[in-house]
Amino acid sequence: MSNEPSPQHPHEHQVLNPATEEVIATVPAATPQDVAAAVARATEAQRGWAALAPADRARLLRRFAAVVDGHIEELAALEVREAGHPIGNARWEAGNVRDLLDYAAGGAERLNGAQIPVAGGLNVTFHEPLGVVAVIAPWNFPMPIAAWGTAPALAAGNAVVLKPAETTPLTALRLAELALEAGLPEGLFQVLPGAGPVAGAALVEHPGVAKVVFTGSTAVGKAIMAKCAAGVKRVTLELGGKSPNIVFADADIERAAAAAPGSFLDNTGQDCCARSRILVQRGVYDRFMELLAPAVTSFAVGDPADPATAMGPLISAAQRERVRSYVPEDAPAAIRGEAPEGKGFWYPATVLEATGPGDRAAAEEIFGPVAVVLPFEDEADAVRLANATDYGLSGSIWTRDVCRAVRVSRAVAAGNLSVNSHSSVRYATPFGGYKQSGLGRELGPDALTAFTETKNVFISTEEQ
Repeated sequence: MSNEPSPQHPHEHQVLNPATEEVIATVPAATPQDVAAAVARATEAQRGWAALAPADRARLLRRFAAVVDGHIEELAALEVREAGHPIGNARWEAGNVRDLLDYAAGGAERLNGAQIPVAGGLNVTFHEPLGVVAVIAPWNFPMPIAAWGTAPALAAGNAVVLKPAETTPLTALRLAELALEAGLPEGLFQVLPGAGPVAGAALVEHPGVAKVVFTGSTAVGKAIMAKCAAGVKRVTLELGGKSPNIVFADADIERAAAAAPGSFLDNTGQDCCARSRILVQRGVYDRFMELLAPAVTSFAVGDPADPATAMGPLISAAQRERVRSYVPEDAPAAIRGEAPEGKGFWYPATVLEATGPGDRAAAEEIFGPVAVVLPFEDEADAVRLANATDYGLSGSIWTRDVCRAVRVSRAVAAGNLSVNSHSSVRYATPFGGYKQSGLGRELGPDALTAFTETKNVFISTEEQ
């Protein structure tokens, strides 16, 4: 079943449950006229919001966080139904929205300028809000990534118009309702479901939008960046990835192998940070593969509502076909798991042994539960293979040698690296990519400044 709008209802689209293919909701699809009206409302609301004392903005955002906290189970259940995420993951995602709002609220009162020593007077700087910010969120992590842009933008004094992905608008719409329940002003945080080429394009091109925050594919990110250039509009782009998982011979091989499946099967591999290239030093390659096989095949796949489930379905039939294109039926899969039969966009966990970094599955972002394994000879070879990609978002390094860990971390061209871990994202630390993985940084202590202009003011102290 397609989720394209029907001819009778061109301004609506259906939301499917990817585990059952059932229609769970029909939502309005915003038109360019809807976008223009939303930006006008946001512009008006932002003036009053920016005029509030920082402590008052912070208090309202903390109240928003508290209201979200009271609806964790409801939001998680919506995420299970619209995105097919396992319930444990979905609870974490709803909690992450709460935590981001709390963290950003703390920054509202700490958005400090500077006093810069100069001759002849006093020089001070101010961080002033941009105005209206457009956040275009993806379908792979609908709640948290929407909050990555929304929470700091609001805390810095901006209004936000959020366009969720066509397939996953329900949690965003509910968050907008909860914001009003918490007391945020009408028009300050609006959600406009709709098609990317229609609602998304109208937002990007609207002269009243001061900044665009986009998470999605590199190709679409480039198109958005080009459109923003016409108005010299600010952008933050979090794009694709093909992250390496580098396992050295001196690592705890058992631990590295046990952790590897979660690094590319979490969210069914629909993660820009997925460690989908596993690079293993040749001396321990065979042992690592022996340990990896049972770890992959025991990864629990099934009903996302079951707390025991670790991996659910892919988001859509189109995404399943895309993943299949990287794994032909006769592909020499080293490891292949199982997936449910029947309805739902299921795909089994798969590990391929690549012949080299130029293999299509080793070079391109698959965005599914598929990883490729390549051997390497030494540290220099590992770094060469890790950097043999247009992307540079994340990666992991497994070694007991702290000096090697530092050397390789500095040598790998990626924005977020973990040693003996696959953790990429924390709301208190910066996140973003090198090369074609994006532009700018989100999260962390400097997140609010990305949604401000720096104004410099010099006051002469010379006698008049």
